[in-house]
Amino acid sequence: MKSGLSLLQSVLALLGGLTALCGLVGAAISADADILLTVAVGLGALTLVRFVFRPISFWLDGLAAVLIAVALVLALPRGSAMPGHYWFAMVSAWAFAWLFVDQLSGEIRKGTVPRKTMGLLIPAVFGISLLVMWEIVTRGANVPPVLLPAPSAIGAQLENSRGILWADFVQTFVKSVIPGYIIGCLAGLIVAIAVDRSPFLKAGLLPIGNFMSALPIIGIAPIMVMWFGFDWQSKAAVVVAMTFFPMLVNTVAGLNAASTIERDLMRTYAANYWQTLVKLRLPAAGPFIFNALKINSTLALIGAIVAEFFGTPVVGMGFRISTGVGRLAIDLVWAEIAVAAVAGSAFYGVIALIERGVTFWHPSVRGGRA
Repeated sequence: MKSGLSLLQSVLALLGGLTALCGLVGAAISADADILLTVAVGLGALTLVRFVFRPISFWLDGLAAVLIAVALVLALPRGSAMPGHYWFAMVSAWAFAWLFVDQLSGEIRKGTVPRKTMGLLIPAVFGISLLVMWEIVTRGANVPPVLLPAPSAIGAQLENSRGILWADFVQTFVKSVIPGYIIGCLAGLIVAIAVDRSPFLKAGLLPIGNFMSALPIIGIAPIMVMWFGFDWQSKAAVVVAMTFFPMLVNTVAGLNAASTIERDLMRTYAANYWQTLVKLRLPAAGPFIFNALKINSTLALIGAIVAEFFGTPVVGMGFRISTGVGRLAIDLVWAEIAVAAVAGSAFYGVIALIERGVTFWHPSVRGGRA
């Protein structure tokens, strides 16, 4: 095969080139063809020469995807559905983006491109592609903003509502999530050590912990609001309830991860319970503890937002989402969702980075995974 591509890559290359060719033909017979889009799909159609003459660089596939996507977004009509050849261009951009990422991952595996820098390009291309497709479909198909606003409308709302979004972030994340997360995880860790020390507590608390972890948040949140009031304290209490039991269960399992041989070695050194706990069992439980911390980083934000649906001051992410849906301000709702997603992802990422530094000895970290 002259293209030098795998079967999947050949299918993507054919799909991208042929749909670009269809888009070029449609632009040629259109009365109001966009010049930039015509040039972009023309470049995409030229990539078909790889099947006749010689392979081409995968960077050209990435360039074709970028040019077609940018030209398509700039050429989208306002107030009317986009012409048929625009849809061919959208499929072409998607196929070239997929082809570029697939080839790039292969080059990373071969070691021909640096892993650390180019590896970040793959999720970036994937995320940007989703946003571009979202923008094209919502605007090109005239999807009502009440059903699904375009990313550009959400971005404009993010810019115009910075004050509101910041106040909501402080109320929900800073005042509710952080204190509840710290208290819940720390309490779960301490109780897990007590459970490990006492067989009575292990037999009594763990079944209750498994039962409590299955309770729905919509049942806990109203009770916490009645107990602690409408401000952030009740939301933090919900977060504590949601994060306590995952930390408890994971830590208890982690404390039992040390092998019998390792424990026997500590006994030969005349180590007592606390010395064994600090020097062997807690380090061995590190991956389990950080697994609970990462799980709780997302659970805490979800719990605080849902708890705000059941009573809160006139500020907070959950409050803004519930009232925004009632007022059909869907772009503001999606802006709040975007802020929550970024905050939750950043929180998870910080915990994962700390895990890399603390559990550097673990095989998953040594292998480059966290």
